Amino acid sequence: MKRVSGLLLSLGIALAPGTLRAQDAWPMRPITFLVPYGAGGYTDLVARLTAHYVEGALGQPVVVENRPGAGGIVGTQAVVNAVPDGYMFCVCSIGAISVAPFDPNQKVGYDPVADLAPVGVVSSIAQVVIVRKSLPVNSMAELVSYAKANPDKLNYSSSGVGGLTHYSVELFKARTGTTAVHLPYKGGAPSTTAVLAGDVDFAFANMTDGLPQVQSGGVRGLAVTSLKRSTYLPDLPTVNETVLAGFQVETWNGIMAPSKTPEPIVRRLSETLIRMADDPSVKEAMRRAGADTVKTTPAEYRAQIQQEIAQWKPLIAEIGEKK
Repeated sequence: MKRVSGLLLSLGIALAPGTLRAQDAWPMRPITFLVPYGAGGYTDLVARLTAHYVEGALGQPVVVENRPGAGGIVGTQAVVNAVPDGYMFCVCSIGAISVAPFDPNQKVGYDPVADLAPVGVVSSIAQVVIVRKSLPVNSMAELVSYAKANPDKLNYSSSGVGGLTHYSVELFKARTGTTAVHLPYKGGAPSTTAVLAGDVDFAFANMTDGLPQVQSGGVRGLAVTSLKRSTYLPDLPTVNETVLAGFQVETWNGIMAPSKTPEPIVRRLSETLIRMADDPSVKEAMRRAGADTVKTTPAEYRAQIQQEIAQWKPLIAEIGEKK
């Protein structure tokens, strides 16, 4: 038996010690951050900022790969299916994690709690309600009035079916009794560009996508979706203080791994992300984009997701009942 054990050890077949050595040496080759949205949007920006920092901290290249589709579901599923060896991570967001999996109209093949390992939230932002400049509305109250006077005439864009920029408008419609046609795009950047070009009437855009367009005057900003006014657009009211008391929609981006990724790898990357949140250059880059850095442990991230699921499940039911 000792001879067999010795042979297995010499061949590296003793899994526990070998695995530990591999984890201690991680990373030994390039890492992939998969972005389940198109290039140029909020999640893509966060992914590239994070990849740059992690490269410097861990000493290995971090490749950012965009795989958009179905509001983030397609790319998230790809990470769920990936080998859990610490070389594939998802730059996830709330829509494909805490919302879409519980919508009976969505085809989601993963359980966001069981099939993914939270590493850490990286940033958070509110949304800004934007309209094309030629639309004759200048406030949230006017948008609601216009929608009611012109049923099914308005349309809105989103980053894709199942994303939070989709669900936030659906929740708004359900609570105001209005209608609008959904025009999904493959990411926040093209969704916002469609409003800028006048091809779409309005959008609840992520702050990073909508902020520069509002500041440049290319679109008209009506309100923000946080409970309190945003420091990035302090002159804009909130939806909460105008037409819907209590309305709040905010999103985040965080790093998640396939569920069986070794815990030492998850822990090391989590510690790296926590340090990144205090890096002055990262904080400034996020600030310029209208986002805030966030620090969470894997356990805190998991608890946040579970809390959001509990919040959004009844809201999804409310949206469905009022359609």
